[in-house]
Amino acid sequence: MGLRDRLKDRGETSGPSGHKAGSEQRYKMRERIISIGDDYWIENEAGERAFFIDGKALRVRETLNIKDAQGNDLYKIREKMLRVRDTMDIEDAEGRTAASIKKALITPLRDRFKVEVANGPEMDVQGNIMRHEYNIEAGGGKVAEVSKKWFRVRDTYGVEISPGQNAALILAITVALDQMAHD
Repeated sequence: MGLRDRLKDRGETSGPSGHKAGSEQRYKMRERIISIGDDYWIENEAGERAFFIDGKALRVRETLNIKDAQGNDLYKIREKMLRVRDTMDIEDAEGRTAASIKKALITPLRDRFKVEVANGPEMDVQGNIMRHEYNIEAGGGKVAEVSKKWFRVRDTYGVEISPGQNAALILAITVALDQMAHD
């Protein structure tokens, strides 16, 4: 029995982050803020701090840790070195690979990436990564949409995550894509 089922049984409509069960979740991200040593918060649509990005300084390769609001490690993003095409791995808190992101070799009209999820369907990322206007899809359905259209603030974009998705993993994928696009 999942959280949504427990909430339904109790007659509640919102989950732990205050979102209605079965509704999209939106998060606010800042543009080009990721670099070695950078730390920042990802906020939910209510402006509450939801996830913390900890940019580890003084490493041979780039490493970013994603933590929940209480400071618990959720995911670690690592750049793979010496690859033919850009690749980043996302590890879970136990150090197991949760997802690998690979840039498509030929991208004539727009950016394309493949995300291989360890315990889930493969995801396709298509759109303009540099301008933060793209979709993440799996099995023909939208998993998340990344766009600037929800915010008027400069250097800010939003991530809208479909119901039933792992928000922390989708945000880790978004951070990794931002890192890959702006290197």
